[in-house]
Amino acid sequence: MMIADDIRVFLTVLLLVVGGLLPIVNPVGSAPLFLSMTHGSDVPTRQMLAVKIAINTFVLLMGSLVFGAFVLKIFGLSVPVVQVAGGAVLCALGWNMLNSDDTAHAVAAPAMPPDVAIMRAFYPLTLPLTVDPGAIAVAVTIGANHAHNVERIIIGLVAAVVGTTVIALCVWLAFRYAPRVAKWLGHSRLMVVMRLSAFIMLCIGVEITWNGVRALAEQVQFAPPAAVPAKSTVPAAPAEPKVP
Repeated sequence: MMIADDIRVFLTVLLLVVGGLLPIVNPVGSAPLFLSMTHGSDVPTRQMLAVKIAINTFVLLMGSLVFGAFVLKIFGLSVPVVQVAGGAVLCALGWNMLNSDDTAHAVAAPAMPPDVAIMRAFYPLTLPLTVDPGAIAVAVTIGANHAHNVERIIIGLVAAVVGTTVIALCVWLAFRYAPRVAKWLGHSRLMVVMRLSAFIMLCIGVEITWNGVRALAEQVQFAPPAAVPAKSTVPAAPAEPKVP
């Protein structure tokens, strides 16, 4: 009976991590943007970037699941604040890519040096392109709802590691084979896909920012009013008559 309960807890946490984070990370939708931001890189450089981004994705998501709520508590931050700040960054990135020049992609660009590629592996290719603030906020929320039993915590941690590994593997596969898909689509159709992906990124950034602003507004609206000292209900003593 205990083994069945442990398996149930493991599957519940695994499905919660994969089902809650994989659609937000969306490696397939981020692959065209990955190609756009690494334009001019050779095949080995892009393969190296795919590995680096997958590793960074695993570390970032796992860190958000385990330590996210603790780090926010240390700095006195809240999830809505992270959503507002991160959504603004995502909006800026999507807006810049949406207004990029198509003719620049048609001209052969020099290969990106490996050291420059490594420097861009975390920002902006991992954060906020692959793991956006919405994914971090969801991961922090999932990690905050942990069990209080030590055995259940270990089982949940193992399930989180497995689920995060599955997401990182999906990221690696999508970015690893993105050049082949781009070659099959052709330049014109690839530009259309990139424009649509950039617009979707902009919309996601606006949605994340709005969710954060709305949550902050609700906190202000439902904040308890300042304590007002209550008026005394005891009747005042009658004044003593003056003695002539």
